[in-house]
Amino acid sequence: MAATLTRAVVTLAAVVTGVFLLTALLPQDAAQVLAGRQADPSRVAALRAELGLDRPLWTRFFSWLAGLSQGDLGRSTMDGRPVGPVLAERLGASALVVVPAWVLAVVCGVLVALVVARRPAGSSAVAAVSALPEVVLVSGLVLVFATGLGWLPAVSLLPVGGSAWDAPEVLVLPILGLAIPSAAWLARAVRGPAADILARPFVVDAQLRGVSPARVALRHVLPHLAGPVAQAAAILAGALLAGTTVVESLLAYPGLGQLLATAVASRDVPVVQAVALVDAVLVLAAVLAADAIAKAGAR
Repeated sequence: MAATLTRAVVTLAAVVTGVFLLTALLPQDAAQVLAGRQADPSRVAALRAELGLDRPLWTRFFSWLAGLSQGDLGRSTMDGRPVGPVLAERLGASALVVVPAWVLAVVCGVLVALVVARRPAGSSAVAAVSALPEVVLVSGLVLVFATGLGWLPAVSLLPVGGSAWDAPEVLVLPILGLAIPSAAWLARAVRGPAADILARPFVVDAQLRGVSPARVALRHVLPHLAGPVAQAAAILAGALLAGTTVVESLLAYPGLGQLLATAVASRDVPVVQAVALVDAVLVLAAVLAADAIAKAGAR
């Protein structure tokens, strides 16, 4: 247990350090973005000094770590707001998309895995869906459900002063954009164990006795498939949150992913660092949970 926690801390420290160094290597900084392309160099220098960007890199890094140890995620270089409350608000918005997408992906992924395990001919279609780029998938969903059928809004903008609860239809496309490839990935991950369980004597015997496929799945297959599904679902939980950037940006949904994309574009380093830290913690927690589930199943 101690070794696992040590590896987790080392991994998290490496991620935090890597993100800080990568943001420092970006071609522009927040001062240049705020000042504009045609700004006078003296104006850029004044902004850089005001934002503390003229300090050495290692000084800024350890200053950020010192604030982080006290629960201070810093302030946005764009508007000066504390990063913590903004992050919490966006994380809550992303949860309204990620949690339903995760549930939908797990349920549909298991069902597809059982079908493909019986009929391997569908494996290529599942692989194609799991590899489909989010840009292509989301664009297709918008063309079908928004432009073609007119059932859903083409962008997932929230009502001014309201929340997603006031317009739940804006959540549908982001949820589908995340859930569809995730369900295909989980189906591929679970297909092998599902095929192995379906070939076991007690399952074959139940089928020969005329037990309905649904009853065979519920009583004989799913209980033995719980371990692999739980492990894949734990990994998927972290991956879904980390993968919201493209989907939320394409649909203009104000979640954590869109916040990260906007912060990178504006070189808002404190926001980028905070979002990366949250994503890293959640993904790491998901991986540790998956490892624990795998060890428990191996006993």
